[in-house]
Amino acid sequence: MSIDFANFNIHKVYSLEGKTAIVTGGSTGLGLSITRCLISAGAKVIVLSFEAPEQATDALAEFGEKAIFYQFNITDTDHTQEIVDKIIAEHGPISILINNAGNHCKKFIWDMSVEEYVSVLNVHLVGAFALTKALIPHMKTFNQGSIVFMASMTSYIGQPQVSGYATAKAGYLGLIHTLTAECAEFGIRVNAIAPGWIDTPMFHKATDNDPPRLAKIMGRIPTKTIGDPMDVGMCAAFLCSDAARYITGACIPVDGGALIGF
Repeated sequence: MSIDFANFNIHKVYSLEGKTAIVTGGSTGLGLSITRCLISAGAKVIVLSFEAPEQATDALAEFGEKAIFYQFNITDTDHTQEIVDKIIAEHGPISILINNAGNHCKKFIWDMSVEEYVSVLNVHLVGAFALTKALIPHMKTFNQGSIVFMASMTSYIGQPQVSGYATAKAGYLGLIHTLTAECAEFGIRVNAIAPGWIDTPMFHKATDNDPPRLAKIMGRIPTKTIGDPMDVGMCAAFLCSDAARYITGACIPVDGGALIGF
């Protein structure tokens, strides 16, 4: 693991040139910023999403041939291996997986049905597990890979009306710990990102008409700012690069210090 300083090139270390990534939910929200940053670092990105192809095509048009869209429902686990094999056959080795797909059900636990709870878990945990399981044997053959799960501050703190979401995001922590123990010897690193309050339509929907809630949020962020989606994308690009070669089993908060704010 020693570094050859005589030939050290910092730009090369952070580069993703020649790598191909799969990003679930990579054409909207934080996923789109992750796609943008990975491509900017040199990677080709395969975007998996169940949204309409024409909608995704418009969102990904700026990237040209560097972004390729496949319509796929992450919960269709009976066909996960099939879509992975198809992608590998058409685009070659995959060395990066970003598990970013998600859904949301904002209800108090006494109002949420079991079916709604399970639906959230199926997208976040079960779907991500199936995709990771399908790719790991492929990554093992090349003795390299970087897998990133999109966790959340609800992986750590209590927040009302998101029991399914919080369960799934906390579950990612256990999953990355186990996968790190199982996969490190094969050169596969497994990490997570826990975004804080980020400047997205969802954030504005929750706060624009609720000044007390916005004040409470800002009061616990030491930097006194909300994040930009690109902050999350840049963290993902870093974790997938050789600059993070000795980082595995970690969950990095991108939150302006909110987890320790008070």
